[in-house]
Amino acid sequence: MSAPVRSIAVVGAGVAGLATALACARAGHRVQVFEQVGAFAPVGAGIQLGPNATRVLHDLGLEPALRAVAAFPAELQVRSATDARLLGVLPLGERAQARYGAPYATLARADLHHMLLTGLEAQTQASLYVGCHIDSAQQDSGAVQFRTADGMVRRVECMAAADGLWSKLRSQVLYDTPPDATGHIAYRALVQQADLPENLRSAVVTAWLGPNFHAVTYPVRGGAWLNAVVVEHGAGGGEPDNWSQPASPDAVAAGMEGAAPVLRDLAQAMGGWQSWTLFDRPPLRSAALMGAARIALVGDAAHPMRPYLAQGAGMALEDSGCLARELSRPGLSVAQAVQAYANARWQRNARVQKRAVRNGVWFHSSGVRASVRDLGMRVLGARVLDMPWLYGYGA
Repeated sequence: MSAPVRSIAVVGAGVAGLATALACARAGHRVQVFEQVGAFAPVGAGIQLGPNATRVLHDLGLEPALRAVAAFPAELQVRSATDARLLGVLPLGERAQARYGAPYATLARADLHHMLLTGLEAQTQASLYVGCHIDSAQQDSGAVQFRTADGMVRRVECMAAADGLWSKLRSQVLYDTPPDATGHIAYRALVQQADLPENLRSAVVTAWLGPNFHAVTYPVRGGAWLNAVVVEHGAGGGEPDNWSQPASPDAVAAGMEGAAPVLRDLAQAMGGWQSWTLFDRPPLRSAALMGAARIALVGDAAHPMRPYLAQGAGMALEDSGCLARELSRPGLSVAQAVQAYANARWQRNARVQKRAVRNGVWFHSSGVRASVRDLGMRVLGARVLDMPWLYGYGA
């Protein structure tokens, strides 16, 4: 029995949407992608991709493109944010490649997006429509029907809702409530390393753990640029769905009470900080929360991740490959394929969501809990930091 060829609409052209569209197009399906913005602009700064995520990019034929734009740090260091003491080290680089069959990469989010977009544009059976807002769809036994911005009614066999944390389509499928504020605010900045004092430059991933805050720094763009993220306790402000609200270095430093001088220097030296308030949803509780009938939820539309395990993009990339595989299985109807996708993905996504929440608690610990954390890190080192269940997925 030959693999079926489906007509698929993907709503949203972020990382999750483009990866889903590319995976489905490479599997032979006819794909239309609808993005509400009229032109793409760099959103976000840096992104970490574990071997579980880079493996998906390799499967999508993007290994050369990844090698051209990413950095591949030799190790992850965990340090105290208050005195810069080294607490633990996880070797990456060649060790990650040898252990998991794929590299640990760090890159600019804009570079990842461009890589996926370029890959999609090379697929003749894929079409991309920008400036096209879709916030509702109806499905029946034969198709999903929706109206585009120009008033045209379209029908496809399957829809992938990849419209992010504030997904409009999710509410159509699940009828649930909006995301919840986490009580954390995040800041990010991206600068050329040549513009930083030498002592602030870095070729490795460093996580700095402090009371009620943490910071992460790592190289991108082959090591020429440095990405920094600082997450602090706070209510935030501005538009909740705006990832690019300007912030001053003083605002970043204000939430890092007791931070080591090197971190305070970094906050001032980076400049160009932008902030966003972190929202999320409870971890998935069942497969029903990842789709219904002919509509599948992908990435943050299904399972937003707190950024304490560096797996938001990783889980979206895994989703994309899984959905394409299930839709391509001979003998499965679209509804059966969507159900199989949800069954395959929900428990893993829930586990990552829960681990990320737990990491946030440990990262921001103080007092006795912080002392226990630091001691465990120094004694166990890589045995605590390495996660075969996470990085070895799909190998």
